[in-house]
Amino acid sequence: MNVDDVVAAKVEAARVRIQAAKRRREELAAARKRGLAARHANKLRRIAAQQATQPVTTDDGSTPPKENI
Repeated sequence: MNVDDVVAAKVEAARVRIQAAKRRREELAAARKRGLAARHANKLRRIAAQQATQPVTTDDGSTPPKENI
């Protein structure tokens, strides 16, 4: 094995490590994105449930009149 072979082996090993790190980052980013989407969906469900149980009020705290449908 000469110096060129050793250098080529090290370059290839570095390339493999870089690809593995890139793949890990992509997997973490995808998991983070799924987690954020799930948290946002839970928040929207929680807000919707809270609004369904609380009466609507105006700025002065009074309940607005019911609409005639």
